[in-house]
Amino acid sequence: MVVKQKTLANSFKIEGKGLHTGVQVTMNFIPAPENHGFKFKRVDIENHPIIEANVDLVIDTSRGTLLEKNGVRIGTIEHALAALIGMDLDNVLIEVNNEEAPIIDGSSKYFVEAIEKAGIVEQNAEREYFEITEKIEIFDEKSGGNLIALPDNDYSLNIMISFNSNVLKNQFATLNSISNFKDEIANCRTFVFLHELEFLLKNNLIKGGDLDNAIVIVDREIEREELDRLADLFAHERVEVKPQQGIFNNVDLHFDNECARHKLLDVIGDLALCGKHIKGRIIATKPGHRPNTIFAKALKKAYKKSVGGAPKYDPNAEPIMDLKRIKELLPHRYPFLMVDKVISISNNEIVGIKNVTVNEPFFQGHFPDEPVMPGVLMIEAMAQVGGLLVLNSHEGKFSTYFIRIDNVKFRKKVVPGDVLIFKIKLTSPIRRGIANVKGLVYVGNKVVAEGEFMAQIVKQSENN
Repeated sequence: MVVKQKTLANSFKIEGKGLHTGVQVTMNFIPAPENHGFKFKRVDIENHPIIEANVDLVIDTSRGTLLEKNGVRIGTIEHALAALIGMDLDNVLIEVNNEEAPIIDGSSKYFVEAIEKAGIVEQNAEREYFEITEKIEIFDEKSGGNLIALPDNDYSLNIMISFNSNVLKNQFATLNSISNFKDEIANCRTFVFLHELEFLLKNNLIKGGDLDNAIVIVDREIEREELDRLADLFAHERVEVKPQQGIFNNVDLHFDNECARHKLLDVIGDLALCGKHIKGRIIATKPGHRPNTIFAKALKKAYKKSVGGAPKYDPNAEPIMDLKRIKELLPHRYPFLMVDKVISISNNEIVGIKNVTVNEPFFQGHFPDEPVMPGVLMIEAMAQVGGLLVLNSHEGKFSTYFIRIDNVKFRKKVVPGDVLIFKIKLTSPIRRGIANVKGLVYVGNKVVAEGEFMAQIVKQSENN
């Protein structure tokens, strides 16, 4: 099923303090064009520099995820990015007037509510997923974090957290579908242990923090005097420790496993930095911003490799186009029809198959004692598959006439028994009936031929 890209129907604004910097921040979330992705625009700096939501720009993960490009920074972005992915968006420009996103209540709740109010619109371009087809795994020795990606038809996550604490030892969370993000994950807040809170306070590291930004976990005895002192530091009314839960009584948990669910939220936000929506199951043990972003880099690398490699071909799968449909679009017939079936097609890319058998008529003369498929026929086959890509989007009877061929290369012999996999992609939008495509031909995972083509699309006369 083809899924289109999405953006906001209207802009919206989020305001608040940065957790670590204490600065007052305004973020404006603005609709963006197709293939834009998520980008941050620092409107408080001259020339309004752009920082892409790109894992290659991560420079620090000690107190949240921090991006930097050409000396310009934006931090604590994971909750906003989780909301954008969780609400199924692709293209949003985020104008921000300071170096850190607002913490608000430590969850994605307010971002999600604002997105719902602003509305979502579908765009024309197709969404490109990163579909996990084989196991991808990283282990971060420094943190002990382990993340694994496995094939799945949806984006789902299983998270396990573990701490050396009597209050919070092992805790699990599961999201079976990203479509459930709003109801099951969005309102889950960040958490902090009391000893961490004290360290951060002493080192002036949470200038924008207050007791309502996080679930405070207390795993030791604490005197009344110390409780009051902490409340006063945050200008907060008096708090107690809930004895059965070991947390301050200023918050009620949304879920018994809210801490694990928040870690799941962080994983979604950090993995958004790989640049694609994911189809796969993520299993994370002891996740954190450091292992999360290491894993996002591994996913991005794997995606680039998959895009550059041969298409996956399952001979048992039903074709998208069978021979009957191919004959409806192409005028070619035996012995010059060079496409057996089409296994994938989108607005700008097609994958076709030809099974090369010893009974091909051209092997009688090329060559009888050493049968090799002529390179010119591989060019013809690429052209036919490209024609199917172009003609499939046109109503009525059209023909394609190739008027230019460039940069053709033959890398390996094609012989009887080979299965040719053609991947043909539009290199620019079709304008005035002219289509430009690039073709690659694979046998297995090896490129055997490639070329670039220009074709003219001509409407057939009614007499044809």
